[in-house]
Formats: sequence, C-alpha cells, structure tokens
Amino acid sequence: MQAATQNSQPQYRAYDVVIIGGAIMGAACAWFLSHNEDFNGSILVVEKDPTYQFSSTMTTTSCIRQQFSEPLNIHISQYGADFITNLRARMGNDKRVPELSIHNFGYMYLADNEAFANVLRANQQVQLQAGASTQLLNADQIKQAYPFYKVDDIVLGSINLVDEGYWDATAVFDWWRRQSKERGVEYISNEVVAMKVNVNGTRVESVTLSSGQEVACGQVVNASGPRASATASMVGIDIPVEPRKRYSWVFEAQKPLDRDLPLTVDPSGVHVRENGNGTYQAGGHSAFDPAADYDDFTMDLDLWEQHIWPVLANRIPQFEAIKVTSEWAGHYAYNIWDHNAIVGPHTQVENFFFVNGFSGHGLQQAPAMGRAIAELITYGQYRSLDLSLFAYDRIAQSRPLLEQVII
Repeated sequence: MQAATQNSQPQYRAYDVVIIGGAIMGAACAWFLSHNEDFNGSILVVEKDPTYQFSSTMTTTSCIRQQFSEPLNIHISQYGADFITNLRARMGNDKRVPELSIHNFGYMYLADNEAFANVLRANQQVQLQAGASTQLLNADQIKQAYPFYKVDDIVLGSINLVDEGYWDATAVFDWWRRQSKERGVEYISNEVVAMKVNVNGTRVESVTLSSGQEVACGQVVNASGPRASATASMVGIDIPVEPRKRYSWVFEAQKPLDRDLPLTVDPSGVHVRENGNGTYQAGGHSAFDPAADYDDFTMDLDLWEQHIWPVLANRIPQFEAIKVTSEWAGHYAYNIWDHNAIVGPHTQVENFFFVNGFSGHGLQQAPAMGRAIAELITYGQYRSLDLSLFAYDRIAQSRPLLEQVII
C-alpha cells in the first residue's frame, strides 16, 4: 500500500473495505486490517467530523476496567490492557510510539444495600474465574484504605487494582490513524448518506457520500458510534443502539485527597475519579435519560448543583469546597437491549459488519474489537478471542446477553 492523506474526496471509485466512522472503533478496525499480513486490500475510512470534537472517543473518561458481569467482556479488557501496556511492541517497535502504562487506581463500586452487595459478590466470582484480581471490602476496610470516604451507609465495596484505571487513549487513537495512513489507509472528511444493496438483499454494493460520489465496496463496517442505528437503517436493518447523553465535570479541590482516588461509582450512579495534580473528573446523567438528538451536546445546567455535587460532597466531604474548571456533554452509543456490543456480519446482508453498541465501555474494548473485525474480514472467522456471543443473531433471535456492570 502507498501512504495517503486525508481530504474530502475518495481517490478511487471502489475499495475492498469501507469503514463508516473514523473515531476509536473505526481507527482500530483500519489499523488491525492494514497491519494484518494476510490482508492486502484497499481501505477507505469515512468520517463526518475529522476534529472528533463531539465523538464518544473525545468525551470519555479514558479508563479501563475488568469488573464486568459477562466473562467475555473481562477477556476483552484484558487484551486491551495488554495492548496498551505493550503499545510500542504491538506497533512494530516503532520508536516514535510512546511507551504507555495504566494508572491503576482501580474502580470502586459501592453498595448501600444487601441486594446490590450480593450482585458485587456474584460478579467477583465471575471476575476471579476470568483471571481478574477483584477484592471485596466491608465498610471498615474501605475506610482504612481510603479514609476520605464517608461509608456510614455502605455495606460492601468492590475494587480491582490490576490493569484497571486511566490510560492515554488519545495516544493510541492518534497512532492507530497515523500508522494506518502510512500503510495506505485512506481517511476522508465526508459522510455516508445512503447505500445500495443488491437485488437479493444479501450484499451492499456501494455507498453514497454526501458530496455525491458513489463508491463501490467489498465489505462495509459500521463504526459510527452513537449514529450506528442511522447507518444500519440505510440497508434496512434495525439495531437497538441510540445516543444517550452523559455529562462530565473536571474540578479542583481546595483540599486535595492524600492518595489516589479510585474511579468511584456511588450507589446513586454518580462517578468520580483521580485526574492528577489535585484535580478530579466526575460524571453522571439525569434521572430522565431518553435518547438524545445526534447533535445535542448542551449541558444540563441544574444537574451539577442539584445532584452531582451534593452526592460528591456527601461521599467525600473534602469535596464540599471545589471549583469546576471545565464541563461537557458526550454521547454513549447505548445498546438499550442488553448493554453489550454487537459485533460481526449481519445475518442476511453478509458483507455489512457491526462494531456497535458499547454502552460506555467501547474505548477500552477497541483493541479487541479492531482485531476481531480484521480477522472476520480477512479469514471469515475469529482466530484470537471468539466474540460470537456478541453476534447480531442474538438480536434477531431475541436472546439478550445482559451486561449488568455499566456506568
């Protein structure tokens, strides 16, 4: 392949693979395909906003965890952690690529009733069997390890300090795109607005761009994040993925904590984590949580004062005196059906591939998902981690696979 630069028009009239969406998931698919020695086809990535300003990738908490209820999600994140911590080696020992690590402050899930405590206990057993290092702590143990918490109402906590915490997702994202372009992947600033399917309804023959060009394609990958349903509808497919607004705040504490703050998930659903240098990042959403308009990123001005800050100050009294320095709204690509990814080809439109519906944990799953899509397109099957449980057919056959641990 020859290196290509990003512009608004495709260089060619046909590509072996067209990836719709160039954020973290599309970039992962492009990188793994272009670095697979058995794949030598052409790749076009179509991204409507090359600044990625409002993408889920750029509005994330940028963390990774192994505390899930579905074992496959744990294995997916374990591969993600391995990829992150061995980034330069994974990227061909390219000296330009930074050496990364995970800031392992862990996730602290807090239960304030026995019912939820039992869920944490059951999840820990699943996590331990999958090779995670999850610990359960009672209120006294939590207070001893993290004296800043108020734990009068807490029954149990769950935390894992191995491969669980913050990582530099922007570095991975940037290098996936950079190396892919150097290997001939073509990125364009455009938008797919329609697709043409053959008369039998079994293959996508071409995509139509907003600028009017019709581009023939061998395979199509739906990597369009919160817009996944709109993309799927172009070929008559309905998937249960919709954009849900999630709000974030970065703040300074007048009295910073004396040790790292785990990504703490309060029983209320509000979460907060270490951000470094006496700053912290909190997140949450409104009790009324409908599907958002694709272009709606307005803040809920009352949510901080009426809900988020009171919860933080109650759980961590040192957060009574804080100053918000930035705030923003982003979208989850929310699978309203079972909160798990939809991955792989459609059951009828055989060359239309999903990599959708991550419900807030897509960033950490991107390495495994990119590898999986590359294997399916190149070999017609998974060769590493089998993601068949997340295939589209579970939706067609009404077999939900519920992931309980979402934020």
